Amino acid sequence: MKGIISPVQNAMPSPTFLWRFKVTLFLIWGLTCCKISWDSVMRMDANLRDLFLYEAFLYYNPLLLVTMMVWLWGVNLWVFLQSTVSYTKVFDLDQNHLTHREMWKCSTWMTIIVPTSMTAYLYLYSHGEVSLAASQPVLLYILVAVILIFPFDIFYLSSRYFFLRTLLRIALPLQPITFPDFFVADILTSMAKVFSDLERSVCRMVNRQVATIAWLEADSVCGSHSVAIPMVLVLPYLWRLLQCLRQYRDTKEKNCLFNALKYSTAVPVIFLSALKYHVVHEKWETLYRPLWLLSSVINSLYSFYWDITRDWDLSGFSRIFKFNKSSIVSNMLYGRQWLQIYFWVIGSNFVLRCSWTYKLSAHLRHNYLTVFAITLMEMLRRFQWIFFRVENEWNKITRSGVQLTEIPREEEKLLGSNIHDV
Repeated sequence: MKGIISPVQNAMPSPTFLWRFKVTLFLIWGLTCCKISWDSVMRMDANLRDLFLYEAFLYYNPLLLVTMMVWLWGVNLWVFLQSTVSYTKVFDLDQNHLTHREMWKCSTWMTIIVPTSMTAYLYLYSHGEVSLAASQPVLLYILVAVILIFPFDIFYLSSRYFFLRTLLRIALPLQPITFPDFFVADILTSMAKVFSDLERSVCRMVNRQVATIAWLEADSVCGSHSVAIPMVLVLPYLWRLLQCLRQYRDTKEKNCLFNALKYSTAVPVIFLSALKYHVVHEKWETLYRPLWLLSSVINSLYSFYWDITRDWDLSGFSRIFKFNKSSIVSNMLYGRQWLQIYFWVIGSNFVLRCSWTYKLSAHLRHNYLTVFAITLMEMLRRFQWIFFRVENEWNKITRSGVQLTEIPREEEKLLGSNIHDV
């Protein structure tokens, strides 16, 4: 028996070989897509190239950004697994939750499917197959929607439905707010631009404007001056504001009202920016633009202050910058006292909080590459924010004396204690 099995076992490829083989195929596929896309773009008329790229960018950049966020969330989970922070206790997850490996598997498929659809769109359009090109983003959006709501027990059914239920609780905060609810809602505020672009894309698909020039009219139903743009941009902030108000109703903690005030400061930034297209130029320059700048500064500074003193619980700036206590970063990075990284996180958070206001401004959205870069950086800011926010929540749980072997129901945790701080 041993002589029969051993050759079979020896013939099986090692995990390292399989991993390298998959990475090689992935790189070959990526280079092929880049080559086809570049050749397709170069075939187009130079005068129409920028307009075409802007349209293709609008359809695909939301899903590309979502894909990146899934990759980063997998990294978050991997780091938590290596640390002493039990994210399963923080989020009250059962044994069926997705691990970092499963998140990376999902993001790998997304990384393959989304650019492949984009490559097909560019190739078909540049070769004159306009109707086939127009079908590519439509089919992709339908595929994503079907996978999310697919009722059968495949594609991680329990995790998909947990995510959808969380989104429903965020949109309709009719019950006590749990940590996953406001945690996901905070992440959605960083993806407000994604929601706006999704709305623009679906609008053009419904009105059959994909791969046409009908959307070039700025004042059209799907144009860049549409009132739907600020309405969609403000939605994640309104959801988060309503959560804070619901939290205040349940706990009577004044911090919830101050947190609600923070999210309300994003509303004037968004709507004052949108007024540029609906008021005369002189009034915009003399009245509304200064108000927009002022509201942007208030929103950025307030949000930065709240990140540092509340979400991360650093106990104020004075202790941080005096250097008179070696324990100020004792828990940071899960026991590693890396002061330089601490200051990097604070500094980068401040810079990106200020630049993030750019994304909220509808009158700046025509600079799509700049907006994309800032949205990308905002996701990186949120990625590092997650580490400190989850660790802060874990510290609250451990300091409160909660028995980690028996986590109470979410309503009891919320209404019966002060563990969770929205």
